[in-house]
Amino acid sequence: MCKLMDYGKFKYESAMKAREARKNQAHTVIKEMKLRPKIDPHDYDTKKGHVVRFLKQGDKVKITIMFRGREQSRPELGFRLLQRLASDVEDLGFIESNPKQDGRNMIMVLGPHKKKTEAMAEAREAQAARKAERQGYAHDADPEGDAAEAPAEAAEAPTETPSEA
Repeated sequence: MCKLMDYGKFKYESAMKAREARKNQAHTVIKEMKLRPKIDPHDYDTKKGHVVRFLKQGDKVKITIMFRGREQSRPELGFRLLQRLASDVEDLGFIESNPKQDGRNMIMVLGPHKKKTEAMAEAREAQAARKAERQGYAHDADPEGDAAEAPAEAAEAPTETPSEA
């Protein structure tokens, strides 16, 4: 028993299945964030915001603290900074690799709680919701499409002023 079919259609359908499988597949990316031990509070908040964004996207984050000069004799400052950052983002990620000194740098790796594919799916849903919301506003503002024609009709109609009446 055999099935007769269009080979071009078969190739197209198999290519579409492969594309869909690739779309849902995600490769692991490690983002890097570099800090200094004596970082300003506002700069720390900015860097923390970047780490939060990376973890929400499902990426791993490698945090490097760079020591210069006399800072090298005080590695506990860097360790405390890394622990503070890890506690600030513990709802989004976990410590995958504990802080360790590597020459002039101290390195720690944070991993996300959710996988990259889950994060991508959530991002697609949020984007679709925003798009639907924007389209909803566009339809609310101009329900029948007559709004553009109304001012033109008003301009053509002769208007009488009270003095002419």
